[in-house]
Amino acid sequence: MNERKTIADSKKAFHNAFPYVIPPIYRRVTDELLVELNLLSHARDFQPGPIFALGLRKVYEAFTKGYRPQEHLSPLFEAICRSNGFNPTTLYDKSQETLEASKGNSLNDIKNWLKQQGNGAPEVLANDIKELSQGRNHYSRLTVIGLFTLLDQGITSEENKKESISKEIKIITEKFGYSVNRVERDLTQYSANLEKISQALELLKETIAYEKKKKETK
Repeated sequence: MNERKTIADSKKAFHNAFPYVIPPIYRRVTDELLVELNLLSHARDFQPGPIFALGLRKVYEAFTKGYRPQEHLSPLFEAICRSNGFNPTTLYDKSQETLEASKGNSLNDIKNWLKQQGNGAPEVLANDIKELSQGRNHYSRLTVIGLFTLLDQGITSEENKKESISKEIKIITEKFGYSVNRVERDLTQYSANLEKISQALELLKETIAYEKKKKETK
């Protein structure tokens, strides 16, 4: 990360890097990520580790589902990151390595890595977990969502899956020194926003189908 940018600076850099019209349904998430990454870029004790990278990727992919044209997805992500001094390739690679490293491990394996300060965890995760466990990384909802995604990798049964993860993540993040109320609020809001985007996309799909049918009957 380079010079200290204001939010206005970041938004200007973003629009220069991505000079396309963003569909209304995706503007809010774009704006929120721009602001969030800008604020994190100013935090002295923040490190964009693999768990944060996983959370950022998860949020980006979840809230840009159905984006058209699809070929704009990569440059949009790159512009959001670069306009705040983050390297999109590094973050994407870290997230992919994290996903690969956690595959095949049970929920108990992953819980033990997190509770035991990275002991036994794959190399890509060990140091990041240690930093979080020792309170040496600034709080970020994206990191919490990354933790949520990591735990999700270790649960194969769909029954009570969400409840199981929520319970475990509260225990783990409290050990990290995070406010349980803040973690709970961020995860609740994340879940609610996922539902909203799903409903909005369904409505958009129905509207397009209706307009198409209307034209065909003329």
